[in-house]
Amino acid sequence: MRLVFASNNAHKLAEVRAIMPARVEVLSLHDIGFEQEIAETGITLEQNSHIKAEAVYQWLKANSQSPQVDGIFADDTGLEIDALDGQPGVYTARWYLLKGERLKVNGKRDAALTDEREIFAANRAKALRLLEGQSNRGAQFRTVITLIRPSAISHQPSVEQVSGVVRGRIAIEEYGHGGFGYDPIFIPDGYDKTFGELPSELKNTISHRARALEKLKEKLKSEK
Repeated sequence: MRLVFASNNAHKLAEVRAIMPARVEVLSLHDIGFEQEIAETGITLEQNSHIKAEAVYQWLKANSQSPQVDGIFADDTGLEIDALDGQPGVYTARWYLLKGERLKVNGKRDAALTDEREIFAANRAKALRLLEGQSNRGAQFRTVITLIRPSAISHQPSVEQVSGVVRGRIAIEEYGHGGFGYDPIFIPDGYDKTFGELPSELKNTISHRARALEKLKEKLKSEK
C-alpha cells in the first residue's frame, strides 16, 4: 500500500514511518513532486487536517503523470494549555507570531522567523513566559488525521478522520534536545521527563500522533 503523507517535515516523517506497518509505503510531498504551499485557513485542527489532505488529493487527481497511490493522509496538531483557555491550539506552529508579537531569538526581531529551530524556540519561550508563576500547568497535545482514499464505486472519495490525545503538563524550563516543536517543555502524564528527554522509541508509543496513527492503522487493516 502506498500512502502520501501531506508533509515534508523530516521529524514528522521519521515518526510516521517508524509507526506505520512495513506493508505501508509512506511518501512525502517531495516524493510525489508536490511543491505548492497549502494555506491552512481552518479555525480547527479538523478543518486544517482536511484542507491539507484535500489539496494533495485534488493535485494528484489533476496530474496524469503523478504516481499511483492508495490514499492521502494529513495531520494537524495543537498544544492546548489549560490555563490559557486551550491556546495555542490551531495556531500552535507559529504561535509566537500571534497578535503581531515578535520575540527576539538569536538576535532576530521584528520579522517572521524562517529557521525551523528558531520558530520552535520562539514558541516554547512564549509558552514559558505566559505560564510564569502559574500553578496550573496542565496541557494536552491533540492530533487530528484526515485520510482521503479514491472510491472504486463512487466519483466521490472516502474521507475519514481520527484523533489522538496525550495529557501532560508544561515544565518550568526546557529539558532535553530530542524530538521537535514543544517536546522539550511537555511532560506526559505518568512520566517525569519531557518528550525532549524520552527516547524516540518510547515517545512513538505514547504520543498524540502515535495514538492517532494507531487508529489510522486500524482503518487500514482490512486493506491488502
